[in-house]
Amino acid sequence: MIRSVRIPWAGGEVSGRIAGNGSTGVLLAHGAGTDQDHPFMTELRDQLASFGLQVMTFNYPYTERGAKRPDRAERLVECHRGAADFLSERSEWLFLGGRSMGGRMGTYLAASGYPCDGIVLYSYPLHPPGKPEKLRVEQFPDIEAPMLFFQGTRDALSRQDLFDQHIRPLPNADVVTLEGASHSTRGGGWTPERMAAFLAEQTVAWIDGLSSGRTTGQRP
Repeated sequence: MIRSVRIPWAGGEVSGRIAGNGSTGVLLAHGAGTDQDHPFMTELRDQLASFGLQVMTFNYPYTERGAKRPDRAERLVECHRGAADFLSERSEWLFLGGRSMGGRMGTYLAASGYPCDGIVLYSYPLHPPGKPEKLRVEQFPDIEAPMLFFQGTRDALSRQDLFDQHIRPLPNADVVTLEGASHSTRGGGWTPERMAAFLAEQTVAWIDGLSSGRTTGQRP
């Protein structure tokens, strides 16, 4: 059963959806061109929840008001903080998850010192399309939580050589390679359904692997 909620943040309220009732919470943030009700987001949410996790999606302010252009990063992060606070109050362990832009905002929140038990990044946008010189890596030295990256080998927003140079060597990063996958959920024989099932299975295995040695989890 999906529970609809209203999430307060510094700029007002946004809508959210919660699936599952587990003590481990996963905040699943959407990418720039979608919203929380995009079919892939709901499929991934439900797949993760089927493993006993409590998974919450939410809309950023611009998607809540029906706009296409994302708000400035500072505003997105503040909304992300409100959503993380909301789920943190309802779970024992908190993981910041997100697809593309949503994952990126989660890393900015974690880099600011926000406490979490891990970060899961589905198709992290290492650079804008066609602009590999504009790397989005400045926040990573300030992140202490373990991170899990799902990296497509044909991702136009994350050139493979740059990913291998800047992300793979991070001491707190684990990487799952998605052979043939583009920045979307397709390519290399992947379908959205197969991709969601694989991402959920690998995410849960990673979270379970951390469960015996968690050192974070302090709540604000």
